[in-house]
Amino acid sequence: MQKDYWVKQTVGTPLYPDLVWSRPENKRQAGKLLIVGGNAQGFAAAGEAYAEAVRAGIGTARVLLPDSLQKTVGRVLEAGEYAPSTPSGSFSRKALAELLGMAAWADGVLLAGDFGRNAETAILLEQFAQKYYGKLTITKDGGDYFINSPEVLLARDDTLFVISIAQLQKLVTKVHFSTAITFDMDLLRLVDVLHEFTLKHQAGIIVKHLQTIFVAVHGEVSSTSLSQDLDIWRVKTAAHASVWWLQNPSKPFEALTTSLT
Repeated sequence: MQKDYWVKQTVGTPLYPDLVWSRPENKRQAGKLLIVGGNAQGFAAAGEAYAEAVRAGIGTARVLLPDSLQKTVGRVLEAGEYAPSTPSGSFSRKALAELLGMAAWADGVLLAGDFGRNAETAILLEQFAQKYYGKLTITKDGGDYFINSPEVLLARDDTLFVISIAQLQKLVTKVHFSTAITFDMDLLRLVDVLHEFTLKHQAGIIVKHLQTIFVAVHGEVSSTSLSQDLDIWRVKTAAHASVWWLQNPSKPFEALTTSLT
């Protein structure tokens, strides 16, 4: 039975074509995105997010990396800027000023991942989430940093998690949600859980399960069937979602759903 809070689409056939036709015609109107990520061992997530944001039609994108990467990256990433890092090469708490300053320039921020496991970085990201009030998308290990203390983000306006089914399972368990997420959960039951969870919590969710990507915002759920399963999907999906969202700020559900096509 079709539920009134659930809509379906397929890749290549957007449910909301008006959003496609009304896209910004020049870069000045296409928005500004700040991408944050990386540690001394790599910046693949941030680099991929930048390339995908450009492909998705962002007006201007900037990338903030820990300064432990400055010699390695050099001029390879033209939009790269740098903030203080810990001795191990992850973002330091001292990076908060740079992060907030660049976020003030942007229309949205994407925490793209590859942050590494570092206690100082955890403090930095939590402080940033508490002080920044704009559109915030979190993916890959950025999501892991908030799963142990998710309350600040779940109650925050303009927040989007682009996470795996395993991360979603940990998230709902941490907040003692009434229904558990299981890896063998059927699509109908997952739709119900996403509907109920996003009615209770402000944050939106994008998650992939059984060759389908789901968007859930304020109780509305969409499912997009994939022609083939994708093992690596979160960074690309998060980048496209961030771009469409900041370009359509008054229609988050429609924008996020359309970003998948």
